[in-house]
Amino acid sequence: MPPLTCFAVSPAGVRFETQEKDEHIILFLRQHPIIFAPAALIVILLIIAPILVFPFLKDFLPFAGSLPAGYAIVGSVFWYLVTFGFAIVNFLRWYFNIYVVTNERIVDIDFIHLLYKEFSEAQLTNVQDISYKRAGIFASLFNFGNVFVQTAGTFPNFEFLAVPRPSQVITIISELIEEARR
Repeated sequence: MPPLTCFAVSPAGVRFETQEKDEHIILFLRQHPIIFAPAALIVILLIIAPILVFPFLKDFLPFAGSLPAGYAIVGSVFWYLVTFGFAIVNFLRWYFNIYVVTNERIVDIDFIHLLYKEFSEAQLTNVQDISYKRAGIFASLFNFGNVFVQTAGTFPNFEFLAVPRPSQVITIISELIEEARR
């Protein structure tokens, strides 16, 4: 499976930390890559901003021309480090938030930040209702939406946010639920 895959049916070579020996991954999901586009646009603007802003600062701030060159270099390095950090955090959040459907359960792994991760799971036999919502021009154009899985009792309800092909996800999960209940 390619590393940036967001929709894979029966992916080969994929495992997660609590996977049982006889458990097979049927569906691997990650948010649609278009979700990462606003953060990518912000990163591009942050990269270009110093090139456009520094010449204007010299004209409008009287003391900007008298600052040593080292200050401008340190300021630029700091700016680009923060920009790089912003890009990395947003990419890692997109890359490591995954949804896995196996032949036995549904797993939601949420990466909040480097030191915090949430892991939720529910057996397929506990799933009561599945629905999806696709709203807006971009969601229709790029075929992504939110899939909602409601479970019985105190088990967590799952929200697969902005996943590709939500109608196909619903079909696959429904078939697995029927198989699990037989």
